[in-house]
Amino acid sequence: MTMRNGRTVRDLRRENRTAVLQRLYFDGPLSRFSLGPATGLSSGSVSNVVAELVAEGLVEEAGSVDSAGGRPRTLLRISPGSGCMIGVDVGETRIRIELFDLTLTELARTERPLAVDGRNPHDRYEVGVVVGHLREGIAEVLRAADVPAERLLGVGVGVPGIVARTAEDGAVVHGQTIGWDAVPLERLLRESVELPASVPYWIDNGAKTLGQAEMWFGAGRGAHSAVVVLFGSGVGACVVTDPMGPGRAIEWGHLKVRVRGRRCRCGAQGCLEAYAGAEALLERWREAGGVPPAGADEETALTAMLAAAYPAEPGTDPDSTALEVLAETAEYLGAGFADLINLFQPERILVGGWAGLQLGAPFLETVTGYATEYALKYPAARVRISLGTLGPDAVTVGAAILPLADFFARGGRRAEAEADEEQPAWASAVRGRGAPH
Repeated sequence: MTMRNGRTVRDLRRENRTAVLQRLYFDGPLSRFSLGPATGLSSGSVSNVVAELVAEGLVEEAGSVDSAGGRPRTLLRISPGSGCMIGVDVGETRIRIELFDLTLTELARTERPLAVDGRNPHDRYEVGVVVGHLREGIAEVLRAADVPAERLLGVGVGVPGIVARTAEDGAVVHGQTIGWDAVPLERLLRESVELPASVPYWIDNGAKTLGQAEMWFGAGRGAHSAVVVLFGSGVGACVVTDPMGPGRAIEWGHLKVRVRGRRCRCGAQGCLEAYAGAEALLERWREAGGVPPAGADEETALTAMLAAAYPAEPGTDPDSTALEVLAETAEYLGAGFADLINLFQPERILVGGWAGLQLGAPFLETVTGYATEYALKYPAARVRISLGTLGPDAVTVGAAILPLADFFARGGRRAEAEADEEQPAWASAVRGRGAPH
């Protein structure tokens, strides 16, 4: 049956289920009585939806609460064991793979370092090696938690670069800074990883998955608009204008900050990343006479640089070279933040990523000072700049949210369960191939 606005009864039922699931997820446990005003649904609709979700095992009772003069009201919550998701962070120094239950409680994790073999830093991202790590890591976390693959709602993967989609290959990654040119990652994973064909892959930019996590569970909660910055070996960002939406990844690190400037790892000159990414920061320290630990990876080297600039032992003189390079980096980042403020006028700018977390609040305070100085006064006075709160797991959490968000959008039904039902055109186009982009 189709209503006047073009929506069907099936659409309305799905939307009602989505509304109840989302409110229980973010605000639960809640009683049936509380779900009415929280969702805008009638008491009859709430009762019908809750009865369905309980019967399907998606919702369960969670105790009771006293009511004003009446019987205690039963509380309801999302059932953690009714599904699970895998989140993957294809990072700059390692691949992190985590298995979560439906409430995003971690069930198992594994990490695979990305070591550089030879002189070419792109060696660490050799496609076959990355796919092999994912194949082994996904099997490992499922085995460790004793979870059958059939329970998976999907696998979310955060990657460096731009993600496009084709009908033949699904998600295709254009990762210029890591040497990936149109890598059909989704097809390669489907061919390599031993999962049922019905399990969807959701592959997207790592800054975008970081933004998703911070907006749902971290420092972005309550904001209507934000820019979430991923600061690691390079820098990227995600612009969010809908707190429940996926946001939009932008290649902020390749904004030009100096004409004919330093060579960026993307191949161009003068990119922000060539001055402000951790890889470039450490290289500039070396060029200025700094001595990172021999054979250290980037995270260890940055730790050493910070220790040299801000010695813990009283009476120890700071390394003036390290301080000077950090001060210059803060100014470049501040100028980059000013561009974000002027372009998007967000309520918040949130900084995550391993390097951002290492540099911490004191460094960010200096960056904020430059951003305020270089940005237009009106939007600069209305933005709050702070660190993200989810730590180093934010990208994997955000990646796991991708299949979870789709599950909720379907009213708590798996993609294959809707195969024979009428669907909106966009859902048919992307089902089983990844998130809309």
